[in-house]
Order: sequence, then structure tokens, then C-alpha cells
Amino acid sequence: MNPTFKTPITHLVVERIVAESPVVHSLRERLPQVPVTYLDKVPESHKKIPGLLEIVHYKGRFWRSCPGTRIYECCGYQIVHIGTQCSLECTYCILQAYFESPNLRIFGNLDDLLAEVQSVPASAPHRLFRAGTGEFTDSLLLDPWTGLSRHLVPLFGRLPNAVLELKTKTDHVAQLKDLDHQGHTLVSWSLNAEEIIRTQEPRSASLKARLHAAQQCAQWGYFLGFHFDPMIDYPAWREGYRRTLQALFEIVDPARVVWISLGAFRFMPDLKRVIQRRHPKSRITTGEFIRGLDGKMRYFRDIRLELYRWMKEALHGWDPTLCVYLCMEGPWIWKHVFGFEPAQKGGLSAILDKAVRDRMGIAPQGQGADHASE
Repeated sequence: MNPTFKTPITHLVVERIVAESPVVHSLRERLPQVPVTYLDKVPESHKKIPGLLEIVHYKGRFWRSCPGTRIYECCGYQIVHIGTQCSLECTYCILQAYFESPNLRIFGNLDDLLAEVQSVPASAPHRLFRAGTGEFTDSLLLDPWTGLSRHLVPLFGRLPNAVLELKTKTDHVAQLKDLDHQGHTLVSWSLNAEEIIRTQEPRSASLKARLHAAQQCAQWGYFLGFHFDPMIDYPAWREGYRRTLQALFEIVDPARVVWISLGAFRFMPDLKRVIQRRHPKSRITTGEFIRGLDGKMRYFRDIRLELYRWMKEALHGWDPTLCVYLCMEGPWIWKHVFGFEPAQKGGLSAILDKAVRDRMGIAPQGQGADHASE
């Protein structure tokens, strides 16, 4: 399975302090024809340079809690910070307005990253950590060339109270085949109606390619996740999402799926101008929106309820035991979609912890789950 990244890396800029990093060595080995520039410090840039990849020494925290919000139900997700930006050019992507620098950037000081990943779960052995690398970039976008998964996946396999989620819109999974994951990694895909993939996610892998990659990962013993976020309200949304679900149901065993999230399209007001400027043909910001309690523009409540209820019924028709949850929604919406509020089950974090325990067989010390191994 060859990577289908549609914008090849054409230039590397590397800070000298990380020139001997395993990440840089991997890039040089796998991209031997790509020129490399070494600098004492990579400058911040406001100009987007297609094909440029910056490798820098990161001085901040690699492990951090997802920013979330106190207003809506938060899932307790932990972020493993591997880099910033994405070149898949999805029209709705919040990263367009989140970071000042528009160019792809990854962190070269791998030893620091791995040490922090190992130390945080070890500091709280009675707590389950659900962590992922896909918050500020696509988890697998550059993985065929950086080889980062070769380090992270086996490390999480040795952590008894932590699981890793690799979240992507690509089909870049071949390098995951022979890794010793010990059942502690789930690979997840953002899914959408094919019309949305075609018009709003133009550089991403096709739905067919994503699902084939998911099937491959399941055969290699990985667990899976799927995220219908953002769901887009458009005239043929029922038929579009029905076809996507049908394709999912035909190729994936629900027993391998740990969770599926649902989230309606929402955006910071400033993002609307960015979308209009960068993607003038997109009409996703022209629907019926209202400013939410977190300041983001959201579909009217009735629109969101219709989207969620329809998806929930279809997914639970596939597997009634499947963990389906809402991303960044309040208890009222939860009650009207699922018939309960997360607080009645200990909170959303507890719901997802239970999914890890039930599906993956992983739990912290004293919680009684067997260690999963595939």
C-alpha cells in the first residue's frame, strides 16, 4: 500500500540542533532527492510555501490536555504534540486560523518527546490515559517519511495504562504493519459523505482508500475509531451519509471499533473570512448558524439534533453496544439524542474509558481488565 500524499515534500529546513535526530535521518533516507537547508533557528513565516517541511527543536510540553471547553462535555483527551499544520487543504480546517505559521512543522527532538510520553502515564498508574497525535496535525500525514510511529506505537504498547489514537484522513498505514503495538493503539479515520470528501477535503484519501486502510489495520490487530466530525448539513446529507455508513458496515467488523464520534460543523467567526479567501467555491459557511456558548458559530439546535439522531440510530442498528458520542455538545443535546446526560454515567471521560476497557481490555491498576495483546 503506497502513500497517496498528493503534495510531495520538496524542501526540508532543519535546525542544526536536531540534525542528528532519528526523524531527520528517516526523512533523508526516504527522500534522498529532496534538498535540505540547515539553520541555527527556523524563522517564523507568514508565507505559505508548498512542499516545505520544517524540522525544529521544540521547547514546550509534548504532552498536554486537550483544550476543550468547560461549557460543553469534554472527553478528557490528552495530546501528544508532534508538530503543527496540515497540507490536506480541508476547507473547514481550524488550523488555518489557529497557527500564525502556515507551513508544515514537526519536532525533531524525539528523545525529549518519548521521555515525556513515558513519564506522564507512569506518574499516575491508577489513571487511564487516552492520548493522540492528531490535534494540531494529521497523525499519519508524514509518517511514511518521518517514521514516527515506529517509536510511538511500541512505546505505548509498553505502557499499561495508556492508549494511543492515530487520527488521519490518509491511507498511510503500510508502516504500521509489523509494529509491536500490543493492542494499545487504535487507528482512527475522519469520515464524511463522499460529496463532502470530494469538495471540502480535496487532498485527502478517498472514502474507499480510508476504509481499505482501516480494514488492513484491523487485520494487523489494531483497534479502530471513526469520527464523523464535522458533519455538514447539505440538501442530500441523508443519502450521502447513508452511503458512507453502508460502505463502512460492509468492510469493518464493529467488534474492532472502540468509538465513533459525531460533531456538527462549527467554526470560530474569524475562520469564515479565511475560508472565503482560501476556498472561494466552498459554501459551507452559508448555512443557518448561531453563536454558541463557546463563541463558535454552530448550526441551529434542531439541525444538529436531526443530524445526530439519524446517525445514532444507524450506528446502533449496526452494533447496539458501540460507543457513539458527541463532540463538544452540552447535556441537553445529549439527553435528546441518547436519552441520558454524560453526568449520569460519570461524565464523557468515564464513558470513553469504559469503551477502552470493554473493547481493548485495557484499564489502570486495580480496575480488573486483562492486558490486551494481539
